[in-house]
Formats: sequence, structure tokens, C-alpha cells
Amino acid sequence: MRILLVEDEPDLGAILERLLVREKYVVDWLQDGDTAWEYLQQGWTHYAVAILDWLLPGLSGLELCQRLRQQNNSLPVLMLTAKDQVADKVAGLNAGADDYLVKPFSNAELLARVRALQRRSQSLKPQHLTLGNLTLDYGTFSITLRDAQGQSHAIALTAKEFQLLEYLMQHPNQILSRDQIMNQVWSMQANPTSNVVPAQMRLLRRKLRQYHGEGLIETVHGIGYCLRVPQ
Repeated sequence: MRILLVEDEPDLGAILERLLVREKYVVDWLQDGDTAWEYLQQGWTHYAVAILDWLLPGLSGLELCQRLRQQNNSLPVLMLTAKDQVADKVAGLNAGADDYLVKPFSNAELLARVRALQRRSQSLKPQHLTLGNLTLDYGTFSITLRDAQGQSHAIALTAKEFQLLEYLMQHPNQILSRDQIMNQVWSMQANPTSNVVPAQMRLLRRKLRQYHGEGLIETVHGIGYCLRVPQ
């Protein structure tokens, strides 16, 4: 699950980024509206939620939201602002924001509102994602693998391994390039090395292999990777 965070206050932005990453979100944190608009227009990744500060250098959060809605983009938007007057809230909602959070706010409230936006989104994921003999549980961030004898094995994954397997399971029997995987599973600011995808894939395969899950992830040489699931 990927989130676009646009907040120009460095201290608050860093706190929110750490908070969201701890909750296993992939976070692109930007500090001005113009760069955020470029990210949204590039279309190189899919965001589940955008968290926009109202007052930003360049385009404001309000203008970003208006531009999204003018393009009929239904990306859920949570607006952050110090403006607490009713007229301000009305302006934010009229601009197309889905929710509005007044500073200062608690971390728990922000996370609750992000989850609420996910539930309202048409792209809401169910509690479980099952594909073949693999089941992801979004409530506990765990993975269960069922072996040939029908026994289920719970496998502990790191946050990055979980995100990687989730992305593969969302695109079964499709060849995904290294760039596609990197753009979706790593934040733009992470600046990962060129071998980070193969390295993480080896770790994930090793864990799956311990429970007879070898062969699930195929390397397509010179192109990328594919999660093979019987049709």
C-alpha cells in the first residue's frame, strides 16, 4: 500500500513518514506542491491515499486536490491544515478532499482516518488476499502457505518482503520488470541500489522454500519476475 505525503514542515513530515512506514506503508514524502503534481502526472506508481498539507510551496494542497478532481482522479485525499474555521473546512471539502484533519492532531487519529479512506476507496483490499496456496492477511501482515499435503504454515516476513509478495500476488502470471517492482515497492526517496530487487527476491524465495514454496517465483532472465499460479 503506497501513500503520497506532501508536507513542507520537515519535523512533522519526518514524524509522519516514520509513523506510516511502521504501519507497513510505502511512503513518498515530498515538500512542495509542484513536485507532488509531477509525481501524480508521471503515473509511474499507484497511490492508495494522498495526505496533503493545505499550505505548500508552489501549488497548495487545495490546488493539488482541485487538479486531481478536474481530471476525474478519485484518489482519496486527506487534507492537513491549521485552518480550523468552518468556512475553511467547507472550502477543502468543496475542492474535492475526502477528509480534513486540523493540526495539531494525534498519530492515532491520522492512522484511523487513513484506514477509513482506504475502506471508502473503490480499490479497497479485502482482509485477506488468497492466490493458489498463498494467503496474505492484511490485519496481521502475515502470510500463510499451504503445502501439497494441505498443511498450512505461517511465515514471518519483513515489511519489505510482505510488500514485495503482495505486489506479485496482485499481478499473477504477469512478468514484472525490476523497474516496475522498484517503483511500486520502494519509495522514490529510498534511492535503492541496482541489485536490491534480486537481493530481496532471494530472501523471499528462501523463506518460501522452507515450506515447499519453491518454484512459485520465476526469474524471467533479462526482463524481471513472475509469480506463477495455475490457471
